[in-house]
Amino acid sequence: MKFTRIAKKTTRATMTAGQWLTAVVLSTPMLGCNLLDKGLEATAPDKIETSVLETPANAGLLVSSAIGNFECALKSYVVDAAMASGEFMDATATAANWPFDRRDTDPTADTRYATNGCDVYGIYTPIQIALGTADRTLELLQGWSDAQVVNRQDLIAKAAAYAGYSRILLGEGFCSAAINLSPEMSSAEIFASAEAMFGTAITAAQAAGDQQILNMAYVGRARARLDQGNKTGAAADAALVPSGFVMDASSENSPTIRRNRVQDFNQAGLVSVAPSYRNLTLPASGGGTVPDTRVAVTNTGRNGTDNRTPLYVQTKYPVSTSPLPIASYKEAQLIVAEVAGGQTAVNIINALRTARGLPTFSSTDPVAIAAEVTEARRRELFLEGQHLYDVRRLNLPLDPAPGIPYSTVYLKGGNYGTERCFPVPDVERLNNPNF
Repeated sequence: MKFTRIAKKTTRATMTAGQWLTAVVLSTPMLGCNLLDKGLEATAPDKIETSVLETPANAGLLVSSAIGNFECALKSYVVDAAMASGEFMDATATAANWPFDRRDTDPTADTRYATNGCDVYGIYTPIQIALGTADRTLELLQGWSDAQVVNRQDLIAKAAAYAGYSRILLGEGFCSAAINLSPEMSSAEIFASAEAMFGTAITAAQAAGDQQILNMAYVGRARARLDQGNKTGAAADAALVPSGFVMDASSENSPTIRRNRVQDFNQAGLVSVAPSYRNLTLPASGGGTVPDTRVAVTNTGRNGTDNRTPLYVQTKYPVSTSPLPIASYKEAQLIVAEVAGGQTAVNIINALRTARGLPTFSSTDPVAIAAEVTEARRRELFLEGQHLYDVRRLNLPLDPAPGIPYSTVYLKGGNYGTERCFPVPDVERLNNPNF
């Protein structure tokens, strides 16, 4: 039996047949590595050799598993990134959760973000699992032939697209990281790797005639390019995305790792919508204001599980089975607006507002227009995992400001920090021989 190699030298994560073949998210930790990398030999009656699973006949199941791994990682990432970027605030009495919200993650002591699964605040391990399974599946597919695998180009497109998005989360969420036991990589290097993956996905999706994956890859590459500062390239890709497009991460009630974690944690009182996202309005054409339905938030009238934090819940994801957007026409249009500015940006902002029955925006001031595009991203992409990197790349003010006590009202101790990205955890830094 082949065990999975991971960065931590003293441990080996394993893979069961059921974990692959039911396309359910893997629950075993795997850091900075390829999930199917060959490692220590051992005997375990409940395990199966990876060679038995890595066959052309299982190609579709391998891709489905990689997609499931990414979807679970994304949902956990959105919760943690929302706390770090001021969309959510912690509402628990559990001190281990506070560093997300307080922006002072300790890469040595804070293990939740590093090694936990995607059902309990984990992000580094789940993202690496998603990345590793997608990369390995892509490697296998590229080694097989069209005669061996039906719809091989389509499966290549899917594996590469999700491998690209795993890199997007890694690069946007972490200050640096590793990919498959690589040396330390900067966010810029990770984004370049993501761009290359999306290029592979685009070529394969075009060959397969899969418009949905093609549009997903266009949005992904536009995002990777924007993250690298290549605005012209980003806008060119984004402009290719048709109206109405959206690619969602699906959710189910069972098993629990398939649930919408954003909705679950918020409804359970573990996190509350932060003050800066409550009661948002827009100027009405006839004077006064109207509620901004893009950020619909309800005051439950009760407190979170700490019995101190007022519990405000989002209604964007009303139930645990609500899908969560990965890529959309809306995001693509906002990229075009950010790059173009001027009347093009105004028109895009107003088209998005009109679709929600909201008052339009008018300005000829380039500074005001740029500010409105940034604000539109904050509201339109609320709780989609985008705002954390916007805070970093656009150097937006941290909210609450650094140095403010965390918190004299909720009695949790310490001060808000200056963190704009999660530090790479020491479990990777100390145990990856190439880092």
